[in-house]
Amino acid sequence: MMFTLHPTLAADTTEIVDGPLSRVLLLNDSTYPWLVLVPKQDGLVELTDLSPADQVMLMREITAVAAVMKTTTRADKMNVATLGNMVPQLHIHLIARFVTDPAWPRPVWGAVPTAPYAPEVLTQTARQWQARLDAPLRAVQEML
Repeated sequence: MMFTLHPTLAADTTEIVDGPLSRVLLLNDSTYPWLVLVPKQDGLVELTDLSPADQVMLMREITAVAAVMKTTTRADKMNVATLGNMVPQLHIHLIARFVTDPAWPRPVWGAVPTAPYAPEVLTQTARQWQARLDAPLRAVQEML
């Protein structure tokens, strides 16, 4: 099955790792720890476009990634969102939030200008997330 990442997602993110259903991406904004999951199926817009089995798999992936993010970052709150107003391809934002972050307690969108990572920091951060997520996503795969 062919999978194509929406051009906006491709431009704004770095690939980290593939789970059983989704590709995990790092959003290039150092303001917040921010990962994005994209189910690797073309033509998906809404969660309801997934089969019931894939809906369960996606929730398992979201739960695994969010747990790693919360533990790693010691976030006060994990935001999980599917908006798709600007990018129609189904994708799920996982954002670690802190009472000290610049948007707290408001949504992050448009709160402050994007702060891209320096190229070497982006690469290093992506590798760190990959190392943290490999085992939990393999465990999700083994649940099948």
